[in-house]
Amino acid sequence: MTAQAAALVGSLAAMWALAAVAPLIERRLGRETGYVLAAALLILAGLLGVVARDPLTGAPTSAEWRWKPSLEVAFSLRLDGLAWLFCLLVLGVGALIFAYCARYLPEDEPHGIFYAQLTAFGAAMLGLVLAGDMVLLFVFWELTTVLSFLLIGTTGPKSARPALPARQALLVTALGGLALLVAVVLLAVTAGTTDIGGVIAARDEVLDSPLAPSVAGLLILAAFTKSAQFPFHFWLPGAMVAVTPVSAYLHAATMVKAGIYLLLRFSAVYAEQPGWSLTLTVVGLVTAVLGALQALREHDLKALLAYSTMSQLGLLVGAIGIGTTVALAAAILHTLAHALFKATLFMLVGVIDREAGSRDIRELGGLRRVMPVTATLTGLAGLSMAGVLPMVGFVSKESLFQGFYGADLFPGSGVLAATLAVTASALTFAYSIRIFYGAFAGPTTQEQLYEPAWPFLAPAAVAAVLGLVLGPAVAVLNPLMRRAVLDAEPWGEPPYFSFWHGLSPELALSALTVSLGLILFAYRAGVEALLQRLPPLGGAVLFERAYQALLRFGELVGRPDLRTAPAPFLARPVLALVALGAVGAVLLGPPDGISLRPEDGPLVWATLLVLVPVVLALVVARTSVAAVVLLGTAGLVVAVWFVLAGAPDVALTLLLVEVLTAVVAAFVLHGLVPYARRSGRGRNVLAAAAAVLAGCAAAGATLALTGRRAPSPAGEHYLHNAESETKGTNVVNTILVDYRGLDTLGESVVLVAVALGVALLMSGTPGPTARGGLAAAAYTEVLGPAYRLLTPAVAALSGYLFLRGHDEPGGGFIAALTAGTAVALAPLAGAPLPRWLSGGPLLACGLVLALAPGLLATATGRPFLTPMFTPGGGFSTALLFDAGVFALVLGLMATVVRRLGGDTGSRTW
Repeated sequence: MTAQAAALVGSLAAMWALAAVAPLIERRLGRETGYVLAAALLILAGLLGVVARDPLTGAPTSAEWRWKPSLEVAFSLRLDGLAWLFCLLVLGVGALIFAYCARYLPEDEPHGIFYAQLTAFGAAMLGLVLAGDMVLLFVFWELTTVLSFLLIGTTGPKSARPALPARQALLVTALGGLALLVAVVLLAVTAGTTDIGGVIAARDEVLDSPLAPSVAGLLILAAFTKSAQFPFHFWLPGAMVAVTPVSAYLHAATMVKAGIYLLLRFSAVYAEQPGWSLTLTVVGLVTAVLGALQALREHDLKALLAYSTMSQLGLLVGAIGIGTTVALAAAILHTLAHALFKATLFMLVGVIDREAGSRDIRELGGLRRVMPVTATLTGLAGLSMAGVLPMVGFVSKESLFQGFYGADLFPGSGVLAATLAVTASALTFAYSIRIFYGAFAGPTTQEQLYEPAWPFLAPAAVAAVLGLVLGPAVAVLNPLMRRAVLDAEPWGEPPYFSFWHGLSPELALSALTVSLGLILFAYRAGVEALLQRLPPLGGAVLFERAYQALLRFGELVGRPDLRTAPAPFLARPVLALVALGAVGAVLLGPPDGISLRPEDGPLVWATLLVLVPVVLALVVARTSVAAVVLLGTAGLVVAVWFVLAGAPDVALTLLLVEVLTAVVAAFVLHGLVPYARRSGRGRNVLAAAAAVLAGCAAAGATLALTGRRAPSPAGEHYLHNAESETKGTNVVNTILVDYRGLDTLGESVVLVAVALGVALLMSGTPGPTARGGLAAAAYTEVLGPAYRLLTPAVAALSGYLFLRGHDEPGGGFIAALTAGTAVALAPLAGAPLPRWLSGGPLLACGLVLALAPGLLATATGRPFLTPMFTPGGGFSTALLFDAGVFALVLGLMATVVRRLGGDTGSRTW
């Protein structure tokens, strides 16, 4: 790994490390932790700036860590000009926001979790823009969604009910995440790789594919939800319930720019494609106009800035849709300009709110006399947002006009696009004046106010001054802008930005924008009265109605499951099996014949003859105890059948499950009515008919599908190569822990989820012990000595089965079930479980043991969970993985036994 690649990986890892240690730093420094985090982000920006020298002049810097070579999936980071621009936003603006937090946050409250979440969000955004693999991009995309939900829902005042807007933001952006996931899968299928550079290089193959329009639509949907484009805009104004630093960082400079980044990144594939261009341009410009209209009617400064952000994002999306090199360059420059002036305005609105106690311009006025510095900085940021000389916003707005006027989507599209852009910009000019005039002009309503301390204003001042300086000095951005444009459109010829273009159509459009904006402001009373008559640019109410309707529909669908009797739950799968059997019988026809295997000797038929009367007795059983006993007997007979059929692993597993089922039944049935509820004759007839038909369907499927084809290629590979590749002769076990370890890990996580569910749902529920006590039952006098005698033997047998599992029937799962019988018998025998035998520690230990071999393999450059052997092959990391499975299964058993046994204390799961 080169030094540049190590710097990429190190920068991302350092961001996550900062998120982890932020609460620890906050315990010592309090809110001043913001300064430490700001300094750290500036250092990381400097480190990436050194790495970015090469991408600005040539090929991008990359770091790759192969995770799934067979699927071409890798932990791949890629720093090019476009990624570096967004890294500057994440780290540079982020540093200003963290420094602002050090003075904005209350001094007498804990902020460790807030700093951790905000830093983690910055890390997720940094990972998103640095991701060189689409799968990794999707992972970080979803992390920003989750962290945004947490920051919106946990940082706002409770009086604002932040849970509702947080939920809306989560659901809308999660919808986009699902769309992005499908797009990633389709692109991987089309291009043959998930590497972003590989997908861009395969542009012709992607565009020639019939999947190209679907992929484009999914990418657009993902970007629209993230960047608050109409009609998915409503979550952004609602998200303003979060504290001001969250709004400034997430909803001005970073998260909402994730959609812009996605569109710019895949413009290298879809730029100038008619469907892509038309959709982005139309929706973007409509969003720009609607957002600006709504901003002009708002009185809350933060809500005004929210709709302003929506409008500005619409201009960016529209420019990306135009797809020309000039339009893409303008979008990239305006992305930077917008981050500077919008972060400044959000921070200054927070200052006003903190000092004046209000954000409503109807309650403010004349603050320029008591807060002149704040007024000056707000004026600078407002001028940049309005696109007025000499701010960088002027240069970017003129470039946008140039791009829109040069649109060639259809005859007259340039004039139409420029008209809509000028309309949105004139409204922007008007509400920019409205911000300043509403807060700082007129008579002073709060003369007791004073200018806040410089440390509070400094972050906003830095961003405002940068917006002022970068206007005349915009040429210094040309190397970065040109490289970013080439990354978005590799075949283009990027323009050079300059402060003054001379007399040009875009200058005339700027003059027209200012004139219209001044007219709107001059007639502000009439304009506001007119706007107030228009329906609000809502969406949140409609979304909430749709959400509630969906919940009601879900309740209707799930109503059959809200019953305590098992019959409704069993009816559907049984009837589905019957229907599936009927369809199979029609499509496949009757089997060719029934061929008996030579090895099906008298013992097999004798087992069947034993099973039939047991099942018949189970059907007519009148008591719960008799039913449990007969069901267990049937299971034992089937286990014997498996042994005769040559499947000892399955037989042993089934035997242990039957024993544990009987023990759990003893917990559940203790103290309950011993007689089963009797059903009516008609219901019994229907149940019997369904059971017979399901049995026939299962038997028919067995005859039709079993033993009628050769082993699959994968099966042949396992049978012939398992011993040489895994040093194990038990093929079943080697598949579980060597070949398909990732599947087993996923199933093991399900066990953890089940244990958590049992622990939470049965917390405080009195078990049999609390209802009279299993320890007081008469049979404990018999089971007590037997338990003490058998437990050491069961433990020894469990260890033996565990160690032999790689070569003979056994393994971690079966060994844990064996040990679980002793755990389950303990309450029945009146013996307390030792404190160390608790679900929580066992499950945690199991997860660590199961993950350790995978992480070790990854650390050595191998695919995740690849087995590794000691010299000589005496020990395999698969044994460590199997130990994790053992601990997880035993942890689930301990949790269930403690809960059912009545041990519901806080330390017992």
